[in-house]
Amino acid sequence: MREGRKHGFARELRRRQTDAERILWHHLRNRTLMGCKFRRQHPIGPYVVDFACVDAKLVVELDGSQHSAPSGDEVRTSFLCRQGYRVLRFWNNDALTQTDAMLAVVHYALFVAGCPHPHPSPAGGRGA
Repeated sequence: MREGRKHGFARELRRRQTDAERILWHHLRNRTLMGCKFRRQHPIGPYVVDFACVDAKLVVELDGSQHSAPSGDEVRTSFLCRQGYRVLRFWNNDALTQTDAMLAVVHYALFVAGCPHPHPSPAGGRGA
């Protein structure tokens, strides 16, 4: 998909978000999880991922029933991993019924990644 079309496609996906995406976005937006900035429906290479924290190189994907059959998910995940991203996949139902447990997994992945603090201390560490 051409770059301009991909951004338009991502914009359309943001307008048509699922209930599961809406719930997860509520918990990820505005740096509410560990101060990490997430983007939703974010283009990476030829793909548009559901949620991405670029600083921590973490992608969170929500999958519906269309993902139960073998598909291109393995190819997509492999590409994202080669770009340095870790990919977490959850079922939409998990976002709807086990939100706290799902957020705990995302929180742990960010902690392991050492997500940069949004307000780093001044150089030297003891103030100016």
